[in-house]
Amino acid sequence: MNILLVRLRLIGDVVFTTPLVRALRRTYPDAHISYVVEPMAAPVVHDNPHLDAVIVVPKRRGLARWRDDLSCARRLRAQRFDMAIDLHGGPRGAWLTWASGAPIRIGYRMAGHSWTYTHVVERADDLLPRHSVVKQWDLLAPLGIDTCDPARDSVEMPPDADAGARIARVLRDAGVGPQHPLIVLHVSAGNPFRRWPPEAFAAVIVELARRDPARRFMVTSGPSDAGAARAIVERAVEGLGAGAATVVSHGQFDVAELRALAARAAVYIGGDSGPLHLAATTQTPIVALFGPTLAERSMPWRDPAWFAEAIDGGPLPCRPCHQRTCQPGDFRCLTGITPDRVVAAAERALAGSRVEIGPKDIGPDLPASADATADTQVRPRRASHA
Repeated sequence: MNILLVRLRLIGDVVFTTPLVRALRRTYPDAHISYVVEPMAAPVVHDNPHLDAVIVVPKRRGLARWRDDLSCARRLRAQRFDMAIDLHGGPRGAWLTWASGAPIRIGYRMAGHSWTYTHVVERADDLLPRHSVVKQWDLLAPLGIDTCDPARDSVEMPPDADAGARIARVLRDAGVGPQHPLIVLHVSAGNPFRRWPPEAFAAVIVELARRDPARRFMVTSGPSDAGAARAIVERAVEGLGAGAATVVSHGQFDVAELRALAARAAVYIGGDSGPLHLAATTQTPIVALFGPTLAERSMPWRDPAWFAEAIDGGPLPCRPCHQRTCQPGDFRCLTGITPDRVVAAAERALAGSRVEIGPKDIGPDLPASADATADTQVRPRRASHA
């Protein structure tokens, strides 16, 4: 069996596919499984123990992109895949799935390119209170694979030893030792509609530092939010006065380093973004901040034995939203998250509390419909090559 998986674009979305990768390996233990991914998220699956190959397709524009796609298509077709699964549903992923030439091609029903698949599965609305992992698991329905369970099939990303060594040096140089509980706050969240206000992050740092002077704080961000990260650190330092040394710095790290930093932390605090889901691949306690998105859809998907608590702005008629414009205009889904609630959740995390993920957090099962050939289990042909 020669299986191709295609999942382009964002880090968190790729993290959410890793339970499905494990399920495929469990179902087809002798299969050769390849994964097509774009450069930004490639480190998530680079060392995945259930994959045999990772194919990185460049993310460029214009004619360069067409050349990249044609080159990738030729490579995929030459490998003679038996089955290809498009885990996204975008035009590029659909085309690469079709171009692979696999006789079995599974994907979501999407306007304009459902024809590229031999087995079409209904795609749940992104705004439904249904977890993204469960939604992607729908694509396994034609294969007869059983339901997913976060305790058995959690998200995963193996640690990178080199990245871990780099983070150890950063912390050592900053004077952070094993006696210091490290609190990591990631202040970027993909877009302005998910970003908690800088002054709120600073208030959390000040209060947590005052409660325990041994604590150390690392503020991280993406490149576009470096200014906000600096402002948070400056505000926290000003608020702490003599205790300002507890705020280590702000920093920007690559994907593997962010995962290593989260693994070292005593607690991770951040919004619904890729780094949140990188943190979910560790056992570090997590406090997740949800503004326009729902915890039921994007909560860290891992064993309930590991602490993870969601904080949101409460029920609002405009929530969840498509994150194109703030209908009320005041970002109340974010400003409704008060620092004292985040501090309380962080203290529970530091105390080793647990929060169980129940059915209400995962979302109800949604039957997956398919075309006339998909109402029975797919039985792929045996690969004619090793």
